[in-house]
Amino acid sequence: MKIDTRLAERLKKINPSSTLAITSKAKKLKSLGKNIVNFAAGEPDFDTPDFIKEAAIQAIKSGFTKYTPTTGTAELKKLICQKFKKDNSLEYAPDQIIVSNGAKHSIYNVLMVLLNRSDEVLIPLPYWVSYPEMVNLCEATPRFIKTTAANNFKISSKDLAKHITAKTKVLILNSPSNPTGSVYNKEELSEIAKICVDKNIFVISDEIYEKITFDGLKHESIASFNKDIYDLTITVNGLSKSHSMTGWRIGYLGAPSDVASAISNLQDHSTSNPNSIAQKAAEAALNAPDDFSNKLRQEFSKRRDYLASRLRKIKGLDFCLPQGAFYMFCNISKTGLDSMTFAKRLLDEEYVSLIPGGAFGLDDHIRISFATSIEELQKGMDRIEKWVAAL
Repeated sequence: MKIDTRLAERLKKINPSSTLAITSKAKKLKSLGKNIVNFAAGEPDFDTPDFIKEAAIQAIKSGFTKYTPTTGTAELKKLICQKFKKDNSLEYAPDQIIVSNGAKHSIYNVLMVLLNRSDEVLIPLPYWVSYPEMVNLCEATPRFIKTTAANNFKISSKDLAKHITAKTKVLILNSPSNPTGSVYNKEELSEIAKICVDKNIFVISDEIYEKITFDGLKHESIASFNKDIYDLTITVNGLSKSHSMTGWRIGYLGAPSDVASAISNLQDHSTSNPNSIAQKAAEAALNAPDDFSNKLRQEFSKRRDYLASRLRKIKGLDFCLPQGAFYMFCNISKTGLDSMTFAKRLLDEEYVSLIPGGAFGLDDHIRISFATSIEELQKGMDRIEKWVAAL
């Protein structure tokens, strides 16, 4: 058997991570004692709150360590229904809720049950790195809608309409966005919803950064507008960002009953239930007031403003002020470097790690995470300012 026939054909469509070289080298340099400033993090730098940890400890002590129902415990699904109603004006029944191993797993499950080989998925560009790869794994075709800084990296209803073909089945929306921090308002989403209803296109609404918005902006869920778009939308969320629970791996979704049933069957035969202990921790998180996520939002807002004040002084770097999440997406085209060269050189020469924009579909940008302290932001920006000035 030839080597190239040993593995499944579908894997040939999957691109290796363009950020692996950066993150691996940063870890190696750190292990060698180098003082690395980490602007690459995709997770809050805060610890999981103690009351959530305590719920997990109690679950272990009480023996809650066996299988649960595949789609999550009845108690957790009830709380998720309440959360959707309170925060998003969405009415879901427990059998419409699927709890999975992180929001990424939730999105992958949705794509697996919706897509056939002939289908196309529309994805605004820049995009979260895993969206097109998950579509490729489903043997469908990702199609990109390019956005610009002029519109804060958001697609308009006109942009959407231009890209729809007879093969279009799904639109993926991420608001607040990784990597741009853009947030869609109600009017923008309403216009997008009208087109999706008219063309019978499913919407995967990735709302994982929902709790992190700035300047008084209110997060909107596209499924909340009317029954027609509700019946076409799968709303995805989780606790990774809102409660600093990235490693606990609890994501969830609300979906039309037939889609939820199909995902339940898929999860039955792939992962079975999410971690039982983490589910008890998730119950504690959802039962509590929003004090922790409010604290996160306030701190990230301060960091965003500080980072913006520093970037404005650097000739050669342009940016849009993010409306949510904890990333600054910077245009580096004036430096004359592509994003990977920029990132590699900055790490080698100044020991600052960040993510090249090529990973998100825009090779003339870089992503700076401000999920780190003001002190680290200051240190890193001092290095970047000096380095860019010397280019």
